[in-house]
Amino acid sequence: MSQTVMITGASAGIGRATAQQYARRGARLGLIARGEAGLAAAATECRDLGAEAVATYQVDVADSAAVDRAGDDLVDRNGGLDVWINNAMVSVFAPTWEISADEFRRVTEVNYLGTVHGTLSALRHMRPAGIGTIVQVGSALAYRGIPLQSAYCASKHAIQGFNDSLRSELLQASPRIKLSMVQLPAVNTPQFSWVRTHLPRHPQPVPPIFQPEVAARAICWAADKGPREINVGGPTLRARLADVLAPGLLDRFLALRQVGFDAQQTDEVIDRATWRDNVDSPMDAEIDHGAHGVFDGQAHRRSLALWAVTHKQTAAALLAAGLGAARAAVGAGSSRVRMATGR
Repeated sequence: MSQTVMITGASAGIGRATAQQYARRGARLGLIARGEAGLAAAATECRDLGAEAVATYQVDVADSAAVDRAGDDLVDRNGGLDVWINNAMVSVFAPTWEISADEFRRVTEVNYLGTVHGTLSALRHMRPAGIGTIVQVGSALAYRGIPLQSAYCASKHAIQGFNDSLRSELLQASPRIKLSMVQLPAVNTPQFSWVRTHLPRHPQPVPPIFQPEVAARAICWAADKGPREINVGGPTLRARLADVLAPGLLDRFLALRQVGFDAQQTDEVIDRATWRDNVDSPMDAEIDHGAHGVFDGQAHRRSLALWAVTHKQTAAALLAAGLGAARAAVGAGSSRVRMATGR
């Protein structure tokens, strides 16, 4: 039986790629986003890929009542709700003292409160049914803040804390409702061409960069398996490990201009007369931007670290076989040395 799945931020980037993944499964989809053109294109694409049904909701996730109405409508159409994925986000690139209070508020309303609104809407239907899955799309930056993205990092940290509290509550009251958070690395999405920035040069994800399909596969796997968390890609694992082992050293490393500042910008100088952002209004209202950003030439389509996480038994067997082969090779080499030396 096909699943009923709601995805926020579904018109572009990771949300769009995730909708495509579920469409190939024949899911019944609800797509939430602000942009009219992007939503319409995503719906058409999902139907073409095999989605059983697609409903679109042109909604700002900062509007809790509108999110609730969308959730109610999707349930009324399909008789239930299996998966809710909170993905919508905006961001501002600038030193903290150059970000206004209104900009901090807006990033918090969309990223953090949008996640809360989506989660509460999902729980209104999942708790009476006693079952369901909620996936929060997070980031390595939910644990480790970096320069120039304090508003975004703070919102992802907030989601992490919210999730930890909610998870314990669900384990006590509704243990069959699964709650997962997917911590992502840098991903090639359109956001870097429409993010609000006060920097001189075009924003970019910090390399190594992954394609949105990598993130989408991780999100679908998390929804299927219900892990507490999944860390996507080697960069996410390394960032979290470094933050645990040497946070002060990491502070200083990120303070280096070439590491924490220049790495988040290309060499292209922004034309302030033409640059537009999506913080207050969508950039895909009239133009569909799709799933990918402008960094296709640098982005990886696969992640070995993600494969290892999602195929633990196979990865463990391969590692054991590799270690066994290495020990055998070392043993054979030692035998030859003893024969050659007569020892």
